[in-house]
Amino acid sequence: MASLTPLYQIQSIFHYKTNYPQFSTHQFRSNFFFQKKLSFSSFNRMPPMKQSTVIVSATSAAAEKKRHPGESKGFVEEMRFVAMRLHTKDQAKEGEKEVTEPEERAVTKWEPSVDGYLRFLVDSKIVYDTLEKIVQDAAYYAEFKNTGLERSANLDKDLKWFKEQGYTIPEPSSPGLTYAQYLTDLSQNDPQAFICHFYNIYFAHSAGGRMIGKKIAGQLLNDQALEFYKWDGDLKQLLQNVRDKLNKVAEEWTREEKDHCLEETEKSFKFSGEILRLILS
Repeated sequence: MASLTPLYQIQSIFHYKTNYPQFSTHQFRSNFFFQKKLSFSSFNRMPPMKQSTVIVSATSAAAEKKRHPGESKGFVEEMRFVAMRLHTKDQAKEGEKEVTEPEERAVTKWEPSVDGYLRFLVDSKIVYDTLEKIVQDAAYYAEFKNTGLERSANLDKDLKWFKEQGYTIPEPSSPGLTYAQYLTDLSQNDPQAFICHFYNIYFAHSAGGRMIGKKIAGQLLNDQALEFYKWDGDLKQLLQNVRDKLNKVAEEWTREEKDHCLEETEKSFKFSGEILRLILS
């Protein structure tokens, strides 16, 4: 994953202004040595050379850093900051987005249905299946194998439980299939963008996703806790382990590659939002 880090060149430009008399070598000799019209006191009255302000391009580098909130804490904090701004105020206090879709309202205002929730689980599963297969098969993403955040097997258990309760399990629909294909293409051609989706899918589920699960369980499932919202081990530590891995990987990226990753956040929200909307269908 190693790539070259841009090197900032430091350049110094000096300007000198003097009031030295302008004369040739011949004139100097003539005036000074023979005619003696130019005394040493003339030099004493000359102003000292003035050095102009040094222009250092590293200053622009410092300004550039200020434009990336969270950078001092690692790249994951940069990703978190960008993601939080794409939330609405109903969803998070740091949110800046206006509510334009039903799923962007606060979860407490949702009116879900079991059928819609099943469609959400099925489409979520195909996304997690795809995501986890990519990570398992591609050497490039070896750092992210078996993190403990994987959800595919848990979703499989939940869908079997619903089937045992007499519900019909639907086939995957367009939102999930489209997102799965997009992730497949990204993983092969654009690893920085793929990592953006990897981060947002897993970390969003560990936060807002759990709130959704609690809402659904209380409203539709008689408080049945699904496996989708359970993790083996301490979730906080599992998340920290993945943060450390993401930060380590991003250390090898150029600033341009990091920015490209951050720019993919909006697409991640778009795809995930289309799947989330199924709950309310």
